[in-house]
Amino acid sequence: MPAILGLNADMKSSPMTIGQVADHFGLPAHVLRHWESVGLLSPARVEAGRRRYTRDDLFQVASIMIMKQAGLPLSDIRDFLASSHTPARKDMLRRNYRALQVRMATLRSALDLLEAGLNCPHEDIATCPNARAHLAKLVDVQGSV
Repeated sequence: MPAILGLNADMKSSPMTIGQVADHFGLPAHVLRHWESVGLLSPARVEAGRRRYTRDDLFQVASIMIMKQAGLPLSDIRDFLASSHTPARKDMLRRNYRALQVRMATLRSALDLLEAGLNCPHEDIATCPNARAHLAKLVDVQGSV
């Protein structure tokens, strides 16, 4: 899956087939069918029941992909995309927001450690003062031996 999604501004305004949408987002078509089966998508149907995706559907697919990449389960994504603003929806959003904040802090810490390693002149990263300073918060736990 692409790291950053973009919808082409010059994209045809006419509806797209499932194959075109799958190709556009780099997804297998069966993923779009699954998302439809669990209530995340509802493309229009034309002759012989063939799906046709509008630009609004493409924004829906982009939203689903971003939330999937962030680790949200499909049930929470469905709740997020629902049109009603319920207290349960707000609770789910707060829960996922907090979880993503924690994940982002963890990723930032890992990036900082990698950066310390890249900038370290020492042969052994385990003895690098910069890396050790970054890890000190984890090592120096209150009450540890």
